[in-house]
Amino acid sequence: MTFKLKSLPLAVAAVVASGALVGAPAFAQTAETAAPAQRVVVTGSLISRANTETPAPVQVLTAADIQKSGKTSVAELLTDLAANGAGTLGTGFAGAFANGASGISLRGLTVGATLVLIDGHRMAPYPLSDDAQRSFVDVSAIPFDAIESIEVLKSGASALYGSDAIAGVINIKLKKNLNGTRLAAEIGDTQHGGGKTKRMSISTGIGNLDEDGYNAFVTLEARKQGSIRVAEREQFGYANRDWRARGGNNINLGVPTTLNNFLTPTNTPFLYNPANPNNPAGVTNVNNPANYVFADPSKCNFALYRAGGCQVNDTESFIQPETENVNLMIGMTKKLSDNWELNLKGSIFQRESTNNRNAAPAAYNPLNFAGFTTLNNGVLTSRVGAIPSTLFAPGAQVGTNLVNPFAQPARLYGYIADIGPTLTTNNKATSTRFTADIVGEAMGWDVRGGVGATKVKNDLEYSGYTNRVNLYNALRNGSWNVLGNNSPALVSAVAPRFDNKLESTLNYADLVGSRELMQLGAGPLALAVGAHWHKREQNAPASSLTAIGAVANTSAFTIGDETNTAVFAELQATPIKNLELGISGRYDHYDTYGNSFTPAANFKWAPIQQFALRGTFARGFRAPNPAEVGNAGSFFTFNAINDPILCANGSRTTAGNVPTACGFAPPYVQTTNPDLQPEKSKSYTLGIIVEPMRGLNMSLDYYKIKINNLVVTQAGNDPSFVPTWVRGPAAPIDIATGVGTGTAVGTPSVGPILYGLSPYINAGSTETHGVEADVRYRWRLANDMGTVTANLSAAHTFGYVTAIGDTSYQLAGTQGPSSVGGATGNPKDRAQFTLGYNRGPLDVTATVNYTSGFSTIDPALGETDCATTAEHVGGRTYFSGLIQPANYCNVSSFTSTNLNIAYKITPNLTIRGAILNLFDKEAPYDVATYGNSGAGTSYNASLHQPGAVGRFFSLGLAYAF
Repeated sequence: MTFKLKSLPLAVAAVVASGALVGAPAFAQTAETAAPAQRVVVTGSLISRANTETPAPVQVLTAADIQKSGKTSVAELLTDLAANGAGTLGTGFAGAFANGASGISLRGLTVGATLVLIDGHRMAPYPLSDDAQRSFVDVSAIPFDAIESIEVLKSGASALYGSDAIAGVINIKLKKNLNGTRLAAEIGDTQHGGGKTKRMSISTGIGNLDEDGYNAFVTLEARKQGSIRVAEREQFGYANRDWRARGGNNINLGVPTTLNNFLTPTNTPFLYNPANPNNPAGVTNVNNPANYVFADPSKCNFALYRAGGCQVNDTESFIQPETENVNLMIGMTKKLSDNWELNLKGSIFQRESTNNRNAAPAAYNPLNFAGFTTLNNGVLTSRVGAIPSTLFAPGAQVGTNLVNPFAQPARLYGYIADIGPTLTTNNKATSTRFTADIVGEAMGWDVRGGVGATKVKNDLEYSGYTNRVNLYNALRNGSWNVLGNNSPALVSAVAPRFDNKLESTLNYADLVGSRELMQLGAGPLALAVGAHWHKREQNAPASSLTAIGAVANTSAFTIGDETNTAVFAELQATPIKNLELGISGRYDHYDTYGNSFTPAANFKWAPIQQFALRGTFARGFRAPNPAEVGNAGSFFTFNAINDPILCANGSRTTAGNVPTACGFAPPYVQTTNPDLQPEKSKSYTLGIIVEPMRGLNMSLDYYKIKINNLVVTQAGNDPSFVPTWVRGPAAPIDIATGVGTGTAVGTPSVGPILYGLSPYINAGSTETHGVEADVRYRWRLANDMGTVTANLSAAHTFGYVTAIGDTSYQLAGTQGPSSVGGATGNPKDRAQFTLGYNRGPLDVTATVNYTSGFSTIDPALGETDCATTAEHVGGRTYFSGLIQPANYCNVSSFTSTNLNIAYKITPNLTIRGAILNLFDKEAPYDVATYGNSGAGTSYNASLHQPGAVGRFFSLGLAYAF
């Protein structure tokens, strides 16, 4: 039986009736843990309060919660949030533009719609934007031991915080003071190989704020996480490239199939005669052994080649990249006269990671390639590497090893020795932050002010790329040995290692004052006013070799800046007993586009102590950033097409078609648009808070968010868009004869597609609505047998609709929108359940994370047939030319369980053990995602990464004195 809940009252009633009140919010303390009332400022408000049950839903993760999670990084911790959804950026997406970094996407509205604050202030975004577009703060760079708590505001908050706070706010609060010294160390490893992790930290602090008037501390943390390679998981289906037993193709490198017309690079280079000498029509005969000359017959010959015996194993692509973190934070808090307090912090968080684009090794025989583009005074200038003819004349020398023995021009196939097995980037990201915050009272006002200078710097080193012109010159003059052992100088010319430096800075100043103005009704009328200023610069140029088209590097570049000034205010009142009302508004000026005004309102009504009703309304906006309106450009691919001229009917065997132009994923050049306007949103929440008994706190909140004026790339988001295809010169290539799979060498009417232009536009809308339910239950067992806590949080999406013009698409429970965020998928349900037990020195915590299944169809691409989702949505060739089995039309649900046990051996010494993915659940197949590890893997790295890592064990010690 299927129910369709179309209204809020029905939705709330259904979830309440089902008993699905689950979660772990920030609620009032129970009587057992009650402390003297203390006024605090909770994320989502500027006015301090004693009751932390705010009108907006806020989830709090304390330092203790973080330690009990068993996780070893903040990125892993936040990825499991039930409110995190489609468009999240995980470390498993090794091919991402922002590789090495992690970002959170609340309500599935991308990382650009979630604002991440540190101590309530903005932080410089990562220099490499997500999808080369969206700005975000890299949460993987923030160390565990520096965090006091994390507050997750699940409501629009642009009226207080400005741009980007459309879906919500994550406020990471760092430690303010620390006494004594704490040493900690842990080590972990995976059951299936790779991924060994080591972490150690030391924190020490002196001074007591109340007694000494100051506190100073330092915390240092180092963490090293080993890589997990795809080859170390080949025993699992999602990492195995041979799909024949599953009704698909063998897409292992070096294996000739119909997908590559039985011509593909192998483990040793070979010359191939593209025309059968006995056939004057020049029909390619790939079945004639006489048409092949292998450079190393002992390693590969025709018989081995056709039998798949010259396969090239992918030993380099990552499921999990190698990372190394070193983090230092120094802080000092000083009490000043007249109840003023000064807090100073300085931090350097450094992460070094080795990522690869999960591409095949560089090979001979490319006909052309797209290098890069630059914007000169706003005019797009193409940088396309010119490739000399890849045909070697009869009798021509090919490197030092081969001479073309055929009477016709021959082609060279094979992977290129001496230059590395794949495209690799060593990425050192250094985040620095220096801040000063002051709080106090002046003329009846509570005043909070802060200034800060923040910067993220990336030092990138690239390898595995080829300078094609130098390569073919070396082949033709006989200086290049195709079997390897070339001189370092020659290798450097053919495969240059090059680097680049990127920076993102954000300097800010904030000032907020609040006070009670008067008594109004049953309580005070409180006012808060504030001002904000920030200057942001992003200087992420293309590398020198990329900019001139010498290498085919698809990394994005962005150069631009913005200045934002804003004023804002908030009013809170209690006009009648137990009814809290609030309004707020903010006026922003950006020098890039103009002005925005965003109001908001909220209420909370608690007619009895055990029940409250709350709700919010908020407008929001996201200002166009330098990657969208500045001097920027990038290449991207996201789906497969058929060349409208060279493969008009989509068939590789139709006479006159070019097989390589069928079902291929073309590059697009992303262009900026200085006339973009901000995205604008309206959001609503309406919920209940219930405390029916001692120790039990529950809430249920309905949310609805609609974003208009989306900034999107035109390709994939505008059904009427026909790209301007930039083509290379027409050159001899295999053309289908119409007889079986036969091809003949010929020159087509036009050259191949190099790339298409796709500008940013303001177009369409996204609307999502659902419910989020939370509960926390704590009870003390009889006879002093300990304390049990149960916490659950769950999110259900009723709808996720994108619209362009008059056409709308329902994407909840589908793979879409696959043009955003790496086809991460859009499951309707996510939940997290935590069960804890504590008695004396023993603390046991089990956490269960659940993600529902979803369809691999993406209606937004016009894809309605699950028989082709792997190729048309994910750009994967698992079933190209075949019928995709029905069992790959849907992604199965995924549940992982984590166990953490801590025991205090002495009051100072604690031992901890954890097992992540306790039951070793395997990642389910997702054939339509492309945001995953390795060109051939078929799992969803954003949602199911623990299932690819497998069971993980860790053991640690902590000593405090």
